Amino acid sequence: MNGRVWRLCVGLAVAGLCGCGSSPRIQALTPRSVVLAFGDSLTAGTGAAENESYPAVLAGQLGCKVVNAGVPGEVSRDGLVRLPALLKQHKPNLVLLCHGGNDMLQNVSDAEIARNVQAMVEAAQDCGADVVLLGVPKPGLFLKAPSFYAEVAKTCGIPYEAKALSEILATRSLKSDTLHPNAEGYRKLADRVAALVRASRTGK
Repeated sequence: MNGRVWRLCVGLAVAGLCGCGSSPRIQALTPRSVVLAFGDSLTAGTGAAENESYPAVLAGQLGCKVVNAGVPGEVSRDGLVRLPALLKQHKPNLVLLCHGGNDMLQNVSDAEIARNVQAMVEAAQDCGADVVLLGVPKPGLFLKAPSFYAEVAKTCGIPYEAKALSEILATRSLKSDTLHPNAEGYRKLADRVAALVRASRTGK
């Protein structure tokens, strides 16, 4: 039985015990835990200083090491290729996945982005890491993360932050440009991610 099938069986068993309304759970982090923040410029912290990126702020909030693995301009198919080496190198307890924005800018189909994002989630899970997914809003007048993020999160049984980036990028005072938060925006993103991590941990 491979890792994904085993986790699915365990997840179904837990759902049966806890009820269909149970939220996805992740293991509690300790000071020795490693968190891998993986994504593009939104993770790298474009628009703010290095120590103002959301992973940098989050490290102080979670009290453990947070690796900033953001590459500006990266599309999801390239992220999928890059991720395995980082998983092997850092052996993270938790992966924070924020990807797909550059695909949308290049008019890549939702179906292709979803496949790549789900494959990244499964790669992290196969290495024993929990995953938290962050939805990236599709550019437009009304910012909202496409529905495929929620579908991937449900399929993979992982916590999902759907609204934080949309709300931040819809607020002029929290942006450095049309596509990126400023330091205050990244701080608010870190706040929301930290809150989700704490709310999703087992034994809370």
